[in-house]
Amino acid sequence: MDLIPTDLRPHLKRLRLNTRISAQTHGFGLQTSHNRGSGLEFAQYRAYEPGDEPRMIDWKLYARSDRHYVREAERDSALRVWVVIDTSASMGQADRSNADYSRLQAAKILAAALCEVALRQGDRFGLMLLGDGKLQLTPANSGIRQRNRCLMVLNEMQAKGQWPSGESLEPIWSYTAAHDLLIVLSDDFDLAGVELMERLAGGGREVQNIQLLCAEERDFPFTQGHRFIDPETGDELLTDGPAARSAFLAEFGKALDALKVRLSGSGIAHVRHYLDQPSLAPLLALFSAARRGGRR
Repeated sequence: MDLIPTDLRPHLKRLRLNTRISAQTHGFGLQTSHNRGSGLEFAQYRAYEPGDEPRMIDWKLYARSDRHYVREAERDSALRVWVVIDTSASMGQADRSNADYSRLQAAKILAAALCEVALRQGDRFGLMLLGDGKLQLTPANSGIRQRNRCLMVLNEMQAKGQWPSGESLEPIWSYTAAHDLLIVLSDDFDLAGVELMERLAGGGREVQNIQLLCAEERDFPFTQGHRFIDPETGDELLTDGPAARSAFLAEFGKALDALKVRLSGSGIAHVRHYLDQPSLAPLLALFSAARRGGRR
């Protein structure tokens, strides 16, 4: 069930999820709260439950009582993190050189890594899957059981259908609040998805975006005639690869630059990730861009 590659996992200890506001205040979150966790000021004891981290057990109290108790504390407000994943059909695209590794598979790895970082920080985290015309939501929670719940959802998710309609997305507004951190994993090809990110940022949410792209979209390596098929509409385009290469790369580059400017204008940290790059690269780039206030 573990989706995180062994070469990526050790690096997660270096990463820290933050919003711009929390980074400016040098705190764990946005404001003081009464969330219970492994914080700074003691709050209470409670009985140990399966899934609690062993480091939270008060072993001195165990020695006196022969029962496991967890020492809870009040901490600065934990971040509430939402990993938003585009699961529309276009996310099933992969490079011919690595046909088993699609955009969606990359999204699974990155989402699992983000959940792991949130777990380490004691933050609340949840998932939003957007595809097949609907929203699938895993409410935010904290702890190992929540991590495992999210991993089950990630393992089962598939790339299907189209981006949901506006009405289907309305629950996002009731489940999220100002200052929540939403990290969107998508190819960003649906205009409705870009508009949703802008609306969320305009509504006080902290929005960050990893755009997932195939290496073939960057390099256009086609040397013969090639049939392109839109996975969401079924539309086909037959073209001569070498003849179309220059025009495609120019237009695609313009579109990427325009998207970067547009998202930056809304304060959205935005990075690109190509499928032939290491999984750690977009995480490092995203956290760096977020600290700079959304400019990449």
